[in-house]
Amino acid sequence: MADINGHIELERSIDSIIIGVRHRKELGDLVPLMTSIQERGLLQPITITPDGVLVCGRRRLEAVKLLGWRTLKVWVRSGISDNLSRLLSEQDENALRKPLTPTEESALFEELKELLAEDAARRQEASRFGSSPTVGGENGGADSAPPSPLGKARNNAAKLVTGKASHQRLEQINTIKRTAADPTVAAVVRDLAGTELRAIDDGADVAPAFHRIKAAIELTGGQLNAAPLSRDELEALAAEALARVKQERARGGGRIRPPHPDHQPSQRSLRAFILTWSDLDGWSKHHDATEVGQQLSESDWATFERVLAETEVFADAARRARQRIPQPASA
Repeated sequence: MADINGHIELERSIDSIIIGVRHRKELGDLVPLMTSIQERGLLQPITITPDGVLVCGRRRLEAVKLLGWRTLKVWVRSGISDNLSRLLSEQDENALRKPLTPTEESALFEELKELLAEDAARRQEASRFGSSPTVGGENGGADSAPPSPLGKARNNAAKLVTGKASHQRLEQINTIKRTAADPTVAAVVRDLAGTELRAIDDGADVAPAFHRIKAAIELTGGQLNAAPLSRDELEALAAEALARVKQERARGGGRIRPPHPDHQPSQRSLRAFILTWSDLDGWSKHHDATEVGQQLSESDWATFERVLAETEVFADAARRARQRIPQPASA
């Protein structure tokens, strides 16, 4: 059996497989898995690199070793980067090596996540044949067949690369990296993403950078008739968007907490005003007035009335200011 990503090797010596320190963890109760392998065989092989480094299948490997096997069937996965192979083959977690940067970790995480997801998909397929509900999803040496292979692969990949459940942080870094390399994204946003990545490697927090880039994409998307944003404008607007995200997180009961009486709202830019109203243009066509009038709660209706009243007051003040603009002299 072979494909572009690897091939089956039927008789691989167990002693020749390199188990790196990142795979040396508590394996749990292996008895159900061993029993399943004795009864049904090893339905799904472990995955190794061409150099024999274990990629995934640590529990399956340990189970067959305890059963006294000397050889086993393996899936030899080609195309694995040298950096990932070195990471998985490390024998000492205190080895003297240059620490990985966050962007390097995210690259290895992305690669390993794909490999683990492949293995999980093959295990799920194997579990469809010869499976038994008595061994908790570890049928026929299929290790486990989780309902969400990608979710489990993501979590396991993060732990193997960083030693902790950091998949959300790593996914956010990869989103920023994809933005920096996406030719369909505005150049100013790509440049901003590159700046954020360099800052992250220098120790900056990931989540604020992720939300700034997300806001920058939203602020430049769909504004085909708007004047191009400068770098300074974009950074200022992204900072405003990040502040709104933080406010959303401070919600109580699903609604933004009312401002403290002494709180002075920050002044936002004219560009932010233009974008806000551009987003609202045509909004009434997308809502049913009868439904809104009959189904809003009292508090939601009060919010609507308050915003409407504030808008009318603001519009009157802006209109008066506009009428004071000197008119050009007639020829």
